[in-house]
Formats: sequence, C-alpha cells, structure tokens
Amino acid sequence: MEKFKQPIYVTESFLPPLEEFQGYLADIWRSKWLTNNGNYHQRLERALCDYLGVKYISLFSNGTLALVTALQVLRIAGEVITTPFSFVATTHALWWNKIKPVFVDIEPRTFNLDAAKIEAAITPQTTAILPVHVYGNPCDLEGLQKIADTYGLKLIYDAAHAFGVKIRGTALAGFGDLAVLSFHATKIFNTFEGGAIVCHDAKTKKRIDFLKNFGFADETTVVEPGINAKMNEFQAALGLLQLQYVGTSIERNRALTRSYRAALGGIPGIRFFEDIPEVEHNYSYFPIVIETENYGKSRDEVYDHLKKYNVFSRRYFYPLISQFPSYRGLESAKEGMLPVAETIARQILCLPMYPNLPADAPQKIADIVRRFQERR
Repeated sequence: MEKFKQPIYVTESFLPPLEEFQGYLADIWRSKWLTNNGNYHQRLERALCDYLGVKYISLFSNGTLALVTALQVLRIAGEVITTPFSFVATTHALWWNKIKPVFVDIEPRTFNLDAAKIEAAITPQTTAILPVHVYGNPCDLEGLQKIADTYGLKLIYDAAHAFGVKIRGTALAGFGDLAVLSFHATKIFNTFEGGAIVCHDAKTKKRIDFLKNFGFADETTVVEPGINAKMNEFQAALGLLQLQYVGTSIERNRALTRSYRAALGGIPGIRFFEDIPEVEHNYSYFPIVIETENYGKSRDEVYDHLKKYNVFSRRYFYPLISQFPSYRGLESAKEGMLPVAETIARQILCLPMYPNLPADAPQKIADIVRRFQERR
C-alpha cells in the first residue's frame, strides 16, 4: 500500500470559517472588553446551559484549572478515589490540592472506574470519588452515586471527553455533585483552550465564580484565596460560533466511526467499542484494543508500523498515571494492584478521528492494520 501523502494525525482541531469569526473579533475590538465576564462570556454560559440541558455552568480558561477549582469548591481533602486510566491532569488536580489519590482498577468493558472495587479502597480519610467518562463512555452512574451516598462522599465527574454525550436523554455533564468539561483544542467542542464546571444551584455557581476570579465578591471584597482562571472574550466568542457546528462535527465523526467498524470487523485480535444502548455518543475517539496473542503482533508494533504510512495514532492512555514517577510510590499504584488497567494500557491504540478526516481514511488505515496482521 502507498502511504498517505499528508500526515494523518490522531486528531486535528476543528475551526469554523475564519470570515465568520472576524465579525466577533471586530465586535471585541470595538468594545475593548477582553475578559472579566464580558458579553460573549455571558452569552456562551447561557448557550451552553441550553445546549447541554444543565442549570448552571461556569467557564474557565482551561479544563485543568476547572478541575483544580472544583475540588476547592467542595472543600475536598484527605484521600480521593480515582482512576489510573486517564490523562494526567485528572490526578495532577488532586496533587495541586494536596489530596492523596487512591487508584482503583477499571472495568474491562468501558475502561471506566470499576464501581465494584471502590468500597474496598475507602478509608476514614476518603472524602470523594473522581471518575472519568473515558472516551465519552458513561461511568456506572447509579453504582457510583449509591457508594457516594452510602459513605457520605462527594462525587466529581471528569467529563472532559463527554461534551454533548447523553444517557436516556440527560447530559452526562448533569450528574454528580460537580462535572468538569474541557474545551481544549483537541476536543469535539473547542474554544482554543477552555473548560467549565457544571453545578446544580446558584449558591455553588457564585462560589465557583468567586474562586476563579481571585476570590473577589465585589470591587473591594475578597472572600477567600482564589486564582485567575477566567475564560477570555476571544475564547468565549469562538465557543459561540463553534456551537453552530458541533452537531455537524459529531455527525461526521459518527460516519467515520461506522466506517472504521465496518473495515476493522473480523480482524483477529482487534476489539473496538460499539454504541451503548440509550446513549447518544459524541464519537470523539476511536480506540482499538490489540490483543497480541490473537493478532500476532503487539500494540507498539502496530503503532510503529502505521507511522511508516504517515499515520500517527496515539497510545491513549499509556503509561497509566499510576506508573509516572510522581505517583508510583503510592500503595494503590504498586505493580499488580491494577491488573485490568495495566493490560488495557499495553493494548490500547487510538486511531485518527476528527471531522475533517478524509472519508476514505478509515478503510485505508484498517487495510494497513489487516495486512500487517496477515504478515505474521
């Protein structure tokens, strides 16, 4: 097979037509209101509440600061149970709040935090659970809420992958005490950088807004030590424009996902996700699991082989967070403590997925994977 003429990366940021954004920029230039809860910031908060079907949302300059702040909002301390199979920001947010992460293994079906294994990890110091909707697949919402209620724990969802995902008609961002979204450039909905906290009442939103703006309640009153995590007007304006296109982006990704599934089906040792009943997916990622024993080659061999054809996939998530130097000294991070996560981390490979991916790319990439398997 011939390699792709242009590099095919695991993702590519979606941007609307520049000429459409220029009107927003001109308006910002005229107003000279660049940040601090400007017009576009306010409009985007309202628009996102409507789009997601949530009551309150607070915008942030990025998802990591949103997560750091969410832990502050609920006054989380001590120990928090979380997943090792995520982007490092999930656990880094705990570290920045001087909270001890306690890793629990993941489910083999969804790769999300395994609710059945959480109770064994709860100690008198446990104050919260921080799960991740990995690849936008819903966590065990009922199981996690039951544990949180039983033990009096807070439940904060890292919903960075789950923008627009719904289960039985309700947005995943509406579950838990708080949910944190990311609008990073690689996400299905992006504001260059950006993020948000979703909450359920006006009092909590007010505290979030205090904390992200240095703790200011008014011109002369600082109610507590806050940080500067506000979203600026350029990001917010882009977000308003992006909302007009996100539905189309999801539909394009859905079509690409169907193409991948059809093309990869039947290859020994290759597994991938199917749609989950009652879930409206956003199709932001296309991860495959490569089982060396059945496929005949390792995940890393496939990863390197694809590069020869100008295809740059990603081992997402590898290594596990628990395997990084900052965390591997923890009791819950010791080798053998997280067998499912350790196995999936060795097998996972995310293939290119983004709205402007050429329509024939999934078939070509699948052909590369299939022919490489046949060469064993």
